Amino acid sequence: MRYKQPVSALIVIHSPEMEFLLIERARHPGFWQSVTGSREGEESLLETAYREVEEETGIRAAPGAIVDHHRQQVFEIYPMWRQRYAPGITRNTEHLFSLCVPRDTAIRLAPAEHRALRWARAQEAAAACFSPSNREAILALERGDFERA
Repeated sequence: MRYKQPVSALIVIHSPEMEFLLIERARHPGFWQSVTGSREGEESLLETAYREVEEETGIRAAPGAIVDHHRQQVFEIYPMWRQRYAPGITRNTEHLFSLCVPRDTAIRLAPAEHRALRWARAQEAAAACFSPSNREAILALERGDFERA
């Protein structure tokens, strides 16, 4: 079995009006999130961000469109997903990115991964996210705590 790396990218997609795109996990109904995924091989974290956005939403972001906020957070991997990682791995380091797109951008979900999408204002989007780091990233972007895309 090929294990996932415990290093990931969280890409918060938002519109210029600060509405946030949320996608619902296919195998876990009710688990809403931004785009996220683990680094593969030796790709850079920015390459991970671009790949995950395209895989999960069909959006092919232009070079320079995804912003690296140079923030990371270490969190405990949920027990239901630990089997994806090498034995003994319980923590993941998540790196924060964002992407600003028009609200009418065509979204094509990967059906094996996600089953629905919605756009929401920051408070509603944050409240819907199951991940505390995702909630905080949305609220921080909305507050303007760091550079916006």
